[in-house]
Amino acid sequence: MSNLYKQRGVSADKEDVHKAVKDLDKGLYPKAFCRIYPDYLAGDDAFCNIMHADGAGTKSVLAYLYWKETGDISVWRGIAQDALVMNLDDMLCVGSTGPYTYTSTIGRNASIIPGEVISEVINGTQEFIDEMAKHDVDIHFLGGETADVGDVVRTMIVDGTMMARMPKNEIIDSQKVVPGDVVVSIASFGKAVYEKEYNSGIGSNGLTSARHDLLKKKYAMDFPEAVDPHLNKDVIFNGKYALTDKADTMENIGKLILSPTRTYAPLVKKVLSTLGQKVNAIIHCSGGAQTKCLHYLPDNVRVVKNNLIAPPEIFTRIQEAVNTDWKEMYKVFNVGQRLEFYTDKGSAEEIIGMANELGLDAQVSGYVEAADKKSLLIESVYGSFEYE
Repeated sequence: MSNLYKQRGVSADKEDVHKAVKDLDKGLYPKAFCRIYPDYLAGDDAFCNIMHADGAGTKSVLAYLYWKETGDISVWRGIAQDALVMNLDDMLCVGSTGPYTYTSTIGRNASIIPGEVISEVINGTQEFIDEMAKHDVDIHFLGGETADVGDVVRTMIVDGTMMARMPKNEIIDSQKVVPGDVVVSIASFGKAVYEKEYNSGIGSNGLTSARHDLLKKKYAMDFPEAVDPHLNKDVIFNGKYALTDKADTMENIGKLILSPTRTYAPLVKKVLSTLGQKVNAIIHCSGGAQTKCLHYLPDNVRVVKNNLIAPPEIFTRIQEAVNTDWKEMYKVFNVGQRLEFYTDKGSAEEIIGMANELGLDAQVSGYVEAADKKSLLIESVYGSFEYE
């Protein structure tokens, strides 16, 4: 898959990006999940500022295809949620629980993306924010920018920026993780009490592979505007499915792939208000998926994940499409669990109970042990895989 990623114009490891930013200021807590800086806004040394930027990525291409094929314009509301949650849930990992401010940045090709689609994205953002308010998650939508950039963007891209201010003594920077801690994984699929329908668990990572490995070649021919014309035709839309083909757990394959990224904000807020400093790290398994922890945990530990939640339908379909090695699957996709808590065994049971109350499956999926060099071992029914 790594080779396919490159052929499709995607860098799986983003080594060039990491090299470009290596000399930039890493902030107050260099190993924290988000960049954290002094309280420039109010100048209070007891507080800090957090700002994060992310987006829905290439998932918007799938939304475009689904909208054009079915006429269901509401699918764009899910893209609004994807962009917001990819910011929100990263910020949760440093202990930030709001209030938050959020602005959106939309780039579109105005010749094919009409105002009605923009309206769905903007109103979908507010709709999600209003739903989160019912669960004591305070987000303020401050507008944003919509740019007509048809020479740059073939369809549409939806991004956002989120900001929060919080006390320094509440920061979680992941360096507190110690041997003996356990890993609690929270499922990315199912139906939480704050979700309107079943969530496939796909999130907003690995969608370039999901799109081309699952969907039929006809999409490249019917919608050439959704494909980079410079790509080798052998690596695009190689799958066997149409978006409207029936799925096992959702209405169809399109809805399965486009299921909006789940937020864990209601759970994290509840966990931190109850357990506070007993939580040593929170990892959002987005880019890098199950290997994401390697970027943030201390250098003298080994993480062993030997009890991961079984993959839901979306990931088994992706894996079977091109017989992707499971070692690669765990590196590209969350594979059924997108949030991890690192804590003691007693607190782990409390977290699982809180998750279950919100309709979220959760379980102790692994543990932390001492090591000379930071590494990760995944032991699964598909094999044992080492990562460094």
